[in-house]
Amino acid sequence: MTKLWNNPDDFPKELVDGFVAANGRHVRRVPGGVARNTAKRQGKVSVLVGGGTGHYPAFMGWVGPGMADGAVCGNIFSSPSATEAVSVAKAADQGGGTVICFGNYAGDVLHFGAAVEQLKAEGQKASVLVLTDDIASAPPETPEKRRGISGFVPVFKITGAAAEAGYDFDEVLRVNAKANDATFTLGVAYSGCTLPGAAQPLFTVPEGRLSLGLGVHGEPGIDEMDLGTADEVARLLVGKLLEERPANADGRVVALLNGLGTTKYEELFVVFKSVHAALEEAGVTIVDSVADELVTSLDMGGLSLSLVWLDDELEKLWLDPVDTPAFKRGAIGDVAPISEADAVIAEDTKGEIPESDDASRAAAAQAVDGIEKILARLKEQEEELGNLDAFAGDGDHGIGMVRGATSALREAKAAVEAGAGLGTTLTRAGQAWSDDAGGTSGALWGAIILAVGGSLSDTGTPTNDDAVAAFVAGRDALVKVGGAELGDKTMVDVIVPVVNELEANGSWADAASSAPKLAQDTAPLSPKIGRSRPLAEKSVGHPDPGAVSAGSIIEVIANLIG
Repeated sequence: MTKLWNNPDDFPKELVDGFVAANGRHVRRVPGGVARNTAKRQGKVSVLVGGGTGHYPAFMGWVGPGMADGAVCGNIFSSPSATEAVSVAKAADQGGGTVICFGNYAGDVLHFGAAVEQLKAEGQKASVLVLTDDIASAPPETPEKRRGISGFVPVFKITGAAAEAGYDFDEVLRVNAKANDATFTLGVAYSGCTLPGAAQPLFTVPEGRLSLGLGVHGEPGIDEMDLGTADEVARLLVGKLLEERPANADGRVVALLNGLGTTKYEELFVVFKSVHAALEEAGVTIVDSVADELVTSLDMGGLSLSLVWLDDELEKLWLDPVDTPAFKRGAIGDVAPISEADAVIAEDTKGEIPESDDASRAAAAQAVDGIEKILARLKEQEEELGNLDAFAGDGDHGIGMVRGATSALREAKAAVEAGAGLGTTLTRAGQAWSDDAGGTSGALWGAIILAVGGSLSDTGTPTNDDAVAAFVAGRDALVKVGGAELGDKTMVDVIVPVVNELEANGSWADAASSAPKLAQDTAPLSPKIGRSRPLAEKSVGHPDPGAVSAGSIIEVIANLIG
């Protein structure tokens, strides 16, 4: 359990600040994360990595020559926002385009995808690069559905080396895809992790048992078995990974054994002895190996093994020098510090408050009251939502929803105090929700509220037709951004039918009356999208937490408007 913290809510920010203070030779603090503190090279492709904190050395520990140019840092186990990603991208930009590398998690896909679209709209070449190395999370026939876990290290290292070597934008994309396709990982855990300030771990494993195929955000494994000896664990991992050996592989690998948080180095070395022997027995040539903490999960007990099947290009890029706080290979040589001009960060500004009238300002004040009531409801449900999320996810849905609503309320109050009308107040609230909540729900609720606010004016009192049209826009934004359909076991299963009913008859009370039942009706469904999908069986029988929280928010809104 994490014991040393001040305020658990401040833990993510404080750990980044402390990391920067300890590693000033390599990194500098920028809004949204960290960037290299070394000289820029005009025309170089900028490689960003990112995701939630709680996984050190992922992701900020890999910023430096030979690997990443910046890291976008979210809350604990929660994806950063698009705003944060754009901020780090601009700080790290060197004119050759930006690639953002991350694991295949719905929140990261949504937020980083939105960041790339914003960068493109501003005239910058940009792309997302999604890691899919976890063989436990989807079958070989659908590799695009697999999660990213400790394969981060070799894939990001190879991608960063390509950019460092002067590969152009398209070539960096090619090498990244090649490295991702060559990397396979499987993990095991024998104890769960506990969030700072939490009383219980996100999941537990019975004494003497082992959870196979865990996720790095506290998601439980897909199977459970007896723990066994170090030799047995090593041979289990090697055997399953060798089943996925690519047909064109010539037998060369990098083998990386990763400790997940509380597994001691001595234990890793005992296990790696057997990993090495099992690979040699299988006729595999180990070109290089690492046994270290590479991608952790706070205090989780367990480990994972990654194999990267090499060709000449991948081998060279893997062996190229790298110098970051947490990963070093070879000799980089002297690197000049960043210039004062390049280190300047543009001031973060939201722009001026547009003109508004008394009627719209009064409506904005009512919206603040509504957000306050939504926050109160979510606080009442926080533990319930977390428990529902823990069946097949990482148990932080309640925390994330409260965090998003808290930020939205703070920003909405500030907007009203500055004289904003209804549209601007909701737009700023939606952006704050997205920026601070992180995760899939943060991106989706941010998109909904932004769409609602964008549909409403800063003048006049909105009519019922105006309000209905705004929520139709919110529904459409949810469907477009999230990509889920009815029956996928998400918040869509509540919001879409409720807003469809509202659009048909204009009655808030009638439309909202079905929300609680719609949420409970998700219980027998199997999730087809999002973080719960790899553990679909564990979710069946329990309502989707996003659907439950959506139903509660709809009830609050209907009571206010109806």
